[in-house]
Amino acid sequence: MNVRNWSVFTGLCGVAVFALSAIPSGAQATEVKEKPAMYSYVANWQIPPAHWGADMAKITTTDNTIFQAALADGTIVGYGSDVNMVHTPDGESNDTWWSSMSLAGLLKVLDKLRGLDFASSPHSLSPTKHWDGVYVSHYYNWKPGAYTGAYVNVAMYQLKPNADDDAVDTLSKTVVVPMLEKLLADGTVLEYEIDTEAIHTDAPGMFAIVYVTPQPEGVDTVRAAIRGSGKDNPLIGAAFDSFVDYTQHRDELLKGNGAYK
Repeated sequence: MNVRNWSVFTGLCGVAVFALSAIPSGAQATEVKEKPAMYSYVANWQIPPAHWGADMAKITTTDNTIFQAALADGTIVGYGSDVNMVHTPDGESNDTWWSSMSLAGLLKVLDKLRGLDFASSPHSLSPTKHWDGVYVSHYYNWKPGAYTGAYVNVAMYQLKPNADDDAVDTLSKTVVVPMLEKLLADGTVLEYEIDTEAIHTDAPGMFAIVYVTPQPEGVDTVRAAIRGSGKDNPLIGAAFDSFVDYTQHRDELLKGNGAYK
C-alpha cells in the first residue's frame, strides 16, 4: 500500500478463507460493518543508500508541513513515511503516504507536494525507481495521534479468478477485523486496514492486510494471535489454496513515523 508495506499474514488469511467456505453467507457478519471509503496514496522510491539518512529526513520534514496542515483542516486523516526493513532488488527503500476520506483530498495534497521546490523532493536524490499506488479501504481503524519508529507490516495477496466477488468483504468481517480490533484495543496494534486498489495499476483481485505495531514485540504478538486463530481448523490450508493464488503472495516489513487524526 505496492501498498504501505507488511510482514507474514499467511495464517490469518488462511483462517479467513476457511471462513469463506465454512460460514454461510451473512453469518457472523453483524459485528463488523463496512465503513465509508478511505483512500490512500503511497509514493514508493528506490533511493541510493547514501541518501537514506539525513537527506531523506530533510525532505520528510518539508513534506510534513503540508501533511500537518492538511490533517488539521480535515483534508486528510493520516500521513507518514517508512523505510523498508527487508530489501529486495525491485522493492522500495522508502515511501511516503497519506490517507483521506475522498480522492479529492488525496489530490489536493498531491498538488501541494508537487508544488514544492525540486530540492525538497525525493527526485533530487536521484532515485533509481519511483512508482505510486492509490488504494481504498472499507475496513480500518486506528488510535489517534502520532507514532515514531513503529513497525508497518503488509501482506499482499491475489484472489483466484473464480473467487467469490465478496471474498475480501467476507474475510474482513468474519476473521481479520475482529482479531485486529482486539489487538487495537489492547495497544498491540496502532492502526490496521484492508486495502484494494482504487486505481488499478496491477491485475484486479489484489488485496493487502496492513497493521502497525509500536514495538517489535507486537509483531510476535500478532503472529501468535494468527496461529491461535487457526490451530483448531484443519481445513484452513485447503480452503486458503482454493481461493487465493498463493504464488502471488508478497510480504513487506517497514519501520516508520506517522500520525492519524
